[in-house]
Amino acid sequence: MTDRSGDSERDPSELDDVDDREELRQRYYGLLQELRVVLPGVQVLMAFLLTTPFASGFGDLDDAGRAAYFVALMSALGSIICLLTPTVFHRVADRTARGARIEWGVRMTLSGVALLALALTSAAWCIVRLVYSTALAHVVAVAAVVMFVGVWVILPLAVGRPDGGQSGNDGSPD
Repeated sequence: MTDRSGDSERDPSELDDVDDREELRQRYYGLLQELRVVLPGVQVLMAFLLTTPFASGFGDLDDAGRAAYFVALMSALGSIICLLTPTVFHRVADRTARGARIEWGVRMTLSGVALLALALTSAAWCIVRLVYSTALAHVVAVAAVVMFVGVWVILPLAVGRPDGGQSGNDGSPD
């Protein structure tokens, strides 16, 4: 048996599918709970994107607007596929391949979130460009990318550092 005192700090690839079964199971269920929060929003975005071509103003889009819409539609679809993958793994994949399921589940979740950011950015660019101007659409898209990178990448990495992202912290647990 492995020492369980530090399991939650270990990479899933370091955990054993049998000996660390409970730790891997808890991590996987935690991942599935997180997906229950994000999936409804992505599905609503996809529903709006699917109905957009039937709106009266859709015909006003030029080629660039239609390309941005296509990127939004396809990246939202890809996001849903990626974000549903851990749930499908839970039902279809080998139940004893716990470590591989959690590793691939996390990879697919991160891919789904990246595709969601692309869908939101391209949809916002398309709408702002149609309603206001191309220049403002570029500003909004750049601001969105900066926000996604800052809040979804830099902040979690900074918080995850041993010093909690704060200089002077000794890194000891609370």
